[in-house]
Amino acid sequence: RYIYHILDSWLINYSCNNNLFISRFSRRLMTKKKIMVLVVAYNAERTITNLLDRIPKEIWEKAEEIVVSDDSSQDKTTEVALNYKKKNKKKNLTVIRQEKNRGYGGNQKWGYAHAIEKGYDIVVMLHGDVQYSPEDMPRLLRPLEEGERTAMVFGSRMAGHPLRGGMPFYKYLGNIFLTTVENIVLRQRLSEFHSGYRLYSVNALKKIPFTLCSNDFHFDSEIIVQLIISKQRIV
Repeated sequence: RYIYHILDSWLINYSCNNNLFISRFSRRLMTKKKIMVLVVAYNAERTITNLLDRIPKEIWEKAEEIVVSDDSSQDKTTEVALNYKKKNKKKNLTVIRQEKNRGYGGNQKWGYAHAIEKGYDIVVMLHGDVQYSPEDMPRLLRPLEEGERTAMVFGSRMAGHPLRGGMPFYKYLGNIFLTTVENIVLRQRLSEFHSGYRLYSVNALKKIPFTLCSNDFHFDSEIIVQLIISKQRIV
């Protein structure tokens, strides 16, 4: 950033158009991505407070909106989330209760459509059961905040230490086998295909027909295939 500032000063001083000249370095420095966090929740009464507490302070400060989408839970997920909003005075926390159960994929569809409608640049998908670590969000956001070509960022378990993190050995072996087959079929080199920790460029979502994907857990695999077919970059 320091180097960009030096180059900017030089380019602007060199320009004969005075203040009318805005260099590409300035545009890159001034560009701020509008971020939305989508928490897909179902019967998450016992975990939703812990999840919201663990979202880093810097994410609360820079996210335009953090949305808890309660997929018509049979418990008090919505009430607990609303109490958290009131108690902690989180103005950018939105709590939505879906009138009918949309399914895991259907809940995501609603959230991504909401992100597109609101004009956000990035949408982060978190599970309300705290299956994935909210603390990793700043690091996972970096490729989308700094790069224009990245369509999706995977919070990959297999790129870390899945067994140490508590993944059962049979799931570990199954993940390796399925990922190998999927990489061969789709000609990719992803470390895994099945993590539910995902961050998307909203512009990339606009380019694919994600509304045609399944409303259940197959959604996660189908949207990856759509991104690959449309030749978009996954990190």
